[in-house]
Amino acid sequence: MPKGILIDKDQTGYHARLQEIDDSALPDGNVTVRVSHSTLNYKDALAITGKGPVVRKFPMVPGIDLVGTVEDSSHPDYDAGDQVILNGWGVGESHWGGLAQKARLNGDWLVPLPAAFSPQQAMTIGTAGYTAMLCVLALEQHGVTPADGEILVTGAAGGVGSVAVALLAKLGYTVVAMTGRPNDSDYLTHLGATEIIDRAQFASPGKPLGKERWAGAVDVVGSHVLANVCATTKYRGVVTACGLAAGMDFPATVAPFILRGVTLAGIDSVMCPRADRLRAWQRLATDLDLEKLGTIGQEIGLAEALSLAPRLLDGAVRGRLVVDVNR
Repeated sequence: MPKGILIDKDQTGYHARLQEIDDSALPDGNVTVRVSHSTLNYKDALAITGKGPVVRKFPMVPGIDLVGTVEDSSHPDYDAGDQVILNGWGVGESHWGGLAQKARLNGDWLVPLPAAFSPQQAMTIGTAGYTAMLCVLALEQHGVTPADGEILVTGAAGGVGSVAVALLAKLGYTVVAMTGRPNDSDYLTHLGATEIIDRAQFASPGKPLGKERWAGAVDVVGSHVLANVCATTKYRGVVTACGLAAGMDFPATVAPFILRGVTLAGIDSVMCPRADRLRAWQRLATDLDLEKLGTIGQEIGLAEALSLAPRLLDGAVRGRLVVDVNR
C-alpha cells in the first residue's frame, strides 16, 4: 500500500505522521500520478509543524510540489506513462499533495516534465526555482537588462534565492546576494554572486529613501528588508516580491514609487496561469546551469521530511530539500 505523510487534527492535538494510504482514500481528480519525488518547502514545513495556518482542511497530505508518472487519466492532455510536474494550485493546503507515493489531481494543474530535467532535477527546482524564474521574467518584462546595474537577491541561500542567483548570473547580470548566514558565502559565490552582504543591514527600520544602488531585486523576505530594498533601488528600477520570511508587513513609504518611479512587482506562483508556467519551465530548461543545480539540491527520504521541517523554519537548511518519496 502506498505511503505518505498525513496531517490530522483532533481533540488530542495536531499530528503529522508517515503512514499507509489506500488508493480509495485519495481525493477526487482526473489524473492519478505515481509520485517519484517531492520537495520540502517553507510552506510544507509550516504545514507539518502546525506553526502556520497552511492546512485548510483535515486530513491533509502536505507537499506543494511533485513529479511523477501518470498511472491513470481521463484528462485529454495526459495518458498513462506521461511524466508530469505539479507546483502550487493549493495542493498540500486544500487538496492532498506530493509528500506521498501516489496523488490524484486535476489534470489542468499539471505541466509536462521538460526533457532537459530528470525527475530529481525538476524537484531541485520545484516551486522555489519556478518562482525564481517568474521573478526573472518579471524583471525582463519591465525592461531590466544586465547593463542597468546590480541585481539584489535577498534570502539568497534559500530555495528561491539560490536558483535566482544562479539564473541571473547565467543571464549575465551582476548579482549581489543578501543572507543572514555568512557561512554560506562560498556557496553563493559558486552560484554566481559577485558580492555577499549581511541581511542585518536591511532588517531594521530605514529612511524613506536611501542611496540608489539596485537596478532590480528579487525579494523573499518582506517586512523591513523589502522596504529598505525599495528605498535603495535606482530610478525606474524593479523589485519583485515573492516571499514573507520576515513577515507579511511592509513598513514603507510611497517615496520610492512616486519620486524614483520604482516598480514593485508581486509574484504569485500558486495560481499562476498555465501559459506562464510553461514559459517559466521552458526558460529554466535553457537558462539554468545544471552543474549549479547539483549544488543547490539535497535529497532526503520521506520520513526525514518530518524531522527536517523544524530546521527549515529555523533557517538552518541551505538550498533545496528534494524528497525521494520511495526512500
